[in-house]
Formats: sequence, structure tokens, C-alpha cells
Amino acid sequence: MRASLIQIEVDPDETVESRRVRAGSLVREQRGSDLVVLPELWPVGAFAFDSFAAEAEPLDGPTAEAMSTAALDAGVWLHAGSIVERDPDGPLYNTSLIFSPDGELARTYRKIHRFGFDKGEAVLMSAGDELVTVGLPDTRVGVATCYDLRFPELFRALVDAGAQTLVVPAGWPARRRAHWSLLARARAVENQAYVLACGTAGTHAGVEQAGYSVVVDPWGEVLAEAGAGEEVLTVELDMARVAKTREEFPALKDRVLGR
Repeated sequence: MRASLIQIEVDPDETVESRRVRAGSLVREQRGSDLVVLPELWPVGAFAFDSFAAEAEPLDGPTAEAMSTAALDAGVWLHAGSIVERDPDGPLYNTSLIFSPDGELARTYRKIHRFGFDKGEAVLMSAGDELVTVGLPDTRVGVATCYDLRFPELFRALVDAGAQTLVVPAGWPARRRAHWSLLARARAVENQAYVLACGTAGTHAGVEQAGYSVVVDPWGEVLAEAGAGEEVLTVELDMARVAKTREEFPALKDRVLGR
């Protein structure tokens, strides 16, 4: 399976509409990939809290429309990162959008763990409560978002639900980049799964982004890693490696707690 991670740069001087157009073009350039991933809240910026309400949109809003068309044009499964979703009843959610190659919105995931320690996202957005996996032709994908990466119980539940590949779009700050790389590898090793962690470049409301998107295999080996700027990672994944790793080193079978 070929996967492409688009580490898009969020420039505060670029309009949201311009960035939507540019993101769509970048997705179309990945024709030939099976799965394409964009980062968390790339339309508005993960730390642009003051813009969340103004830029919130429904699930059939302009970002969803643009990404649906891009997925269809490229013929790919597209994890379109996340948007600030405004629920019809009023609350805001940090919601990931996953499109099939025919442009249909296949699944959504509302971020469960909100970051901010009683400010920012933690107070501006409501929390999701549903585990989400998506069946692709070659793998089952478990979906998480940014701060979720710090909560291993979520990923273990995704693996129990059949996930072999874990996709984590993020807007991770540069000052904690070491944690980003460490946790991505840890989630891969402990769950014996591929981890595709796609972050943003640039600066969100004065917060420098970590970049360094990474693809980790089920044994914890880094297959590809981006730098700090805008970049596309494309990696060939041997999906048989998941079953092989779990068979040869059957740690998941030896679990005692949480079963």
C-alpha cells in the first residue's frame, strides 16, 4: 500500500480559501497513492483559537466539498485532516474527515482528547466519544488526532477493533517535537501497527509547528521522516508485516490487563 503524508504549511498571511485550493492541488498530485493524509485543523490553524468560531463549518461545508473533489480526482482514500465542525445543535468539534476514492465522506472522527488544560481547544470545543476505524482494501485504519497520541488506551482500543494502521493528523508545537517522535514510535511498537503521523509546518497564531511528520513500522522502525518545512512523504507499506510482527513477537497475546 502506498501512503502519502502532506505536511502542509499554515501561513497566517494565506487565506483559508487559498489554502483549501492549494491543499486540493497537493492531494491531486498524489495520484497513484492508496491513502493520502493531511494534518489537523490545517484550514484555520490548530492554535488559532480566536478564529475557531468564525471558521467553523458543517460536514458538507467548503473544506469537505474541496476535499471530496480532490479525493475523487486523485482516486485515493483521503484522510483530509480535521476541521472546526459546527454541529447543527451549536457545539464545535475538532472533526476528521475521511473520503473514499469516489469522493464520498466515508467516516468522521470527533477528537476525544481536547488539548489546552482548561483553555483553548479544551473549552472551545466539545469532546467526541466514538472510536473510529475505516476499512480500506489493504488495511483497517484506526483514527486519532494530535493530543490523542498521549493516551495509549485509545490506540489499544483501536487495535482491539481491528486496526493495523494508525493515522494521527496533528498540529503539534515545535517545543515538544521530541515527544511527538517518541510517542509515534511508542504507539507503533506497543500496538505492532503502522503509525502515520502527519503534522503541520509553519506557525499557528504565533505557535511554531513541529513538522517532522513520520511513518513508523510495526517494529518501531522509522520508514520516513519529514523536516520542519512543507513536504510530502510517500512510503510503500508492506501490510503483511503487521501480521508477521504480531505472529513472530506475540506480545499482544500476552496481555493480562484490559482484556
